Amino acid sequence: MRATDKNDKELLRRYHQRGDLEARERLIEQYLPLVRSLARRYSYRGELLEDLVQVGCIGLIKAIDRFDVERGVELTTYATPNIIGEIKRHFRDKGWSVRVPRGLQELNVRLSRLMEELTVQLERSPTIAELAKAAGVEEEDVLEALETGQAYATLSLSAPSGGEEGDDLDPLESLGQLEHEYEVSEDRAVLAPGLKVLDDRERRILHLRFFDGLTQSQIAQQVGISQMHVSRLIRRALEKIRDEIAVEPEEATGNGVSPG
Repeated sequence: MRATDKNDKELLRRYHQRGDLEARERLIEQYLPLVRSLARRYSYRGELLEDLVQVGCIGLIKAIDRFDVERGVELTTYATPNIIGEIKRHFRDKGWSVRVPRGLQELNVRLSRLMEELTVQLERSPTIAELAKAAGVEEEDVLEALETGQAYATLSLSAPSGGEEGDDLDPLESLGQLEHEYEVSEDRAVLAPGLKVLDDRERRILHLRFFDGLTQSQIAQQVGISQMHVSRLIRRALEKIRDEIAVEPEEATGNGVSPG
């Protein structure tokens, strides 16, 4: 038995018999290159290699968890079909967003491989006729298989268009969105009665603070008073507005008596 196999068996015994999670982590790290190698075989199908490695790791972890140390089988032999099976299951369960006949799926996969090979041989992209000849099928079959390949991953209606600047906005969010000026108009209508009870200086200070965005110290310099005085005036003005707005509904319902 090779030293690495003995080491694997020791780590497996530590994990299964003693619940040593560190041994389990070491096994996963040691077999990560195997997972990456097997995942690379399927990376031409349109999935990112790192995503396939993650899927393959699930198969590796299942193999480690289910491994029987007493069976006399190497972990590599047991883990490989588990890793490949998990990757294939991923493609079967999540790959095709729209149901496509298995024959066209298989032809699409074969064409992807042939495209890579012919591109290297011809030093350019192959034509439909060249792909059909290499695959031993009709050109119509090639076109249909390539078209069904678009069903592998559908595009969300919420996906950005990727065009001009600002196109990262969800298209659905641009439909029927509220006009900002409507909200401003509503705010002005609500605040109007309260603003009427303020004097000219209070209105000016609130305008400088909340419309022009000046700080209290900047307002103090413009108005010619202390910053503390500005703070007191802002607080008093807001209280006056709040009190005035609060009595409006009561007056409308008859001196505070609720209708009904």
